[in-house]
Amino acid sequence: MGAKNKNGKSIIKHYFTVNFSHENQKALELRTEDAKDCDEWVAAIAHASYRTLATEHEALMQKYLHLLQIVETEKTVATQLRRQIEDGEVEIERLKAEIATLLRDNERIQSTQTVTPNDEDSDIKKIKKVQSFLRGWLCRRKWKTIIQDYIRSPHADSMRKRNQVVFSMLEAEAEYVQQLHILVNNFLRPLRMAASSKKPPITHDDVSSIFLNSETIMFLHQIFYQGLKARISSWPTLVLGE
Repeated sequence: MGAKNKNGKSIIKHYFTVNFSHENQKALELRTEDAKDCDEWVAAIAHASYRTLATEHEALMQKYLHLLQIVETEKTVATQLRRQIEDGEVEIERLKAEIATLLRDNERIQSTQTVTPNDEDSDIKKIKKVQSFLRGWLCRRKWKTIIQDYIRSPHADSMRKRNQVVFSMLEAEAEYVQQLHILVNNFLRPLRMAASSKKPPITHDDVSSIFLNSETIMFLHQIFYQGLKARISSWPTLVLGE
């Protein structure tokens, strides 16, 4: 675009426009003195880090939403399992009450009968056996359904992954403690004794520099390993909602 100064000479101005994707955001119209500056500005804006940051922000938001959905799903599964267990406990209490009632009725009948137990009607014995069998079968089927539903649930899958991570950590910690034990007993302590000899092949400062805090690190990891092993001795303990 051309313009004139006070002396009437023509001056060429170079303009470029910056457009935004946001709504209600006006475009910016910028001006430079020559074409080189204009091209440098356009290139710098085109390679600005805003687009990269916006893309990373969008990816992080997608990950956040995905994790949030997983947490909500696990909460829902935990709630469903809690309700199923509560229903099972109610069913068990109902069956206990029914059995207690039957036992009381049976005792009352036996106390009023004057005949010997051998004279009891064989049909009644069969009915009682069938009722007992059916109650046990219904209870076992209910618990089997609850356990199978839990095994196939996302929460059970996450628990299996958690157990795998915990036992892998225990194995890695045991190996690390063993390596530290070898380092301290086979290298640090013999070299420390050698440094105290009449003709030491190495000084105490060199030993301390090479094996800095190795013995302390070994003791700390031994304590951590023993605590971890004691905690895992009762692993896993399922707590709904954990």
